[in-house]
Amino acid sequence: MAEQRSLGELRVLAHPLRLRMLSLLTGVAMSAAEVARELGESQANASYHLRRLHEAGLLDVVDEVVIRGGRAKRYRHDPDSGARFLADPDEQRRLVSTMAADLPGRAQRWPTGAPGALTDAQVWLEPDSWQRALSLARELGELLHSAAVPPRTPGAEPISATVALFPVERGDAG
Repeated sequence: MAEQRSLGELRVLAHPLRLRMLSLLTGVAMSAAEVARELGESQANASYHLRRLHEAGLLDVVDEVVIRGGRAKRYRHDPDSGARFLADPDEQRRLVSTMAADLPGRAQRWPTGAPGALTDAQVWLEPDSWQRALSLARELGELLHSAAVPPRTPGAEPISATVALFPVERGDAG
């Protein structure tokens, strides 16, 4: 049974909606109803995915609020909580595939003429350049997550970022 749970936990990140939830909950704690409204999902669906993320240790319950006589848990995501999942090569591949699959939908929401940055590279780098690139990518991730604010904060812009920076096997490098 423990092995089944482990495999289930590893697959928790392989769902685009869950990745969107993690990003959303980096900026603010929210209940299932709030997440559902923000992401255009049903409350039941949001609640199911939030429970899976919580069971996997990716979300913390930060408080409970009374809403219309019931109690609602409010969840928050600590971006550092997912590091343990990346120790498994299969989970790394699953996560990158999920990120890539979600990207076309995000790209459709890029307003015409809005600024942005694009880079796609499969290159060979010397060790110093590779380490600098890796450091900058990690710094970017930390900046994005630490600066995240609640959705629809006046003056704030919704931003999409997908970064997957990793070495490839020498036989596959272009």
